[in-house]
Amino acid sequence: MLLEMSATPYMSTPADPPRTEYTIDELAAAAKVPSRTIRFYQSRGALMPPEIRGRVAYYGAAHLDRLKLIAQLQDRGLRIDAIRDLLTSIDRGEVDLAEWLGVEQQVNAPWANDQPRTVTEEGLYELVGSRRPGLLADLLRHHMIERHGDVYLVQSPALLGIAMRLEAVGVDLVTALRAEGLVRKHIGRAAGDLVEMFVQGFGDGAISPREFGPSFESLRSLGMDAVRIIFGRAMEQELRKLYESGALAKIPGRAHRARKHR
Repeated sequence: MLLEMSATPYMSTPADPPRTEYTIDELAAAAKVPSRTIRFYQSRGALMPPEIRGRVAYYGAAHLDRLKLIAQLQDRGLRIDAIRDLLTSIDRGEVDLAEWLGVEQQVNAPWANDQPRTVTEEGLYELVGSRRPGLLADLLRHHMIERHGDVYLVQSPALLGIAMRLEAVGVDLVTALRAEGLVRKHIGRAAGDLVEMFVQGFGDGAISPREFGPSFESLRSLGMDAVRIIFGRAMEQELRKLYESGALAKIPGRAHRARKHR
């Protein structure tokens, strides 16, 4: 036999005791990040400084745990300065990490049930509910869809559906897009102001929720209801003013439009 089995039974070796001290290169290997990244985190205040003995910097298990946490927070989309501020608050006892993670999950939960979709040409026709000639060309030209090989990317199926319903009652796509832009502009500004107001309220103690998770869930549903009601009432007022001004009578009627298109 070329190989002979050892007569000595296999004995498992005891696991190495956990490391309590690392040089920067050893810490980099353990955390699976480059040494320059560790130095960068230190320079930005996200990683606590090492213990210096002589000319050598020594890191401990806390540094390794911190590097793992930084990586997890980066995976969640946080920039390094935001991570530094969060970790500083955690170290001071001002923020509980578990509670913050729950808040982060609520903040990142979608408010609008409207996610991008890729569909085939046939699927696109089914989505928009129309097969009028030139439809695909119009949607592509106005950047309402994108073509990628044999499929189409629809960034907002819900808004596309609204535009198509408007077209069905006589509002062309260009006007629908202009309307969307106006609403997006003003709603975006209002959303920014509201977030700033709530953040300030949290900071000065004016807003003090018992539990962040249920509070954000309530804010999501109540916020959507409030926008619908406020916008609806505003449109009622504007249309009433239009009627009372007499401008409504100047809008061409069906007979006039029919003569115009003869």
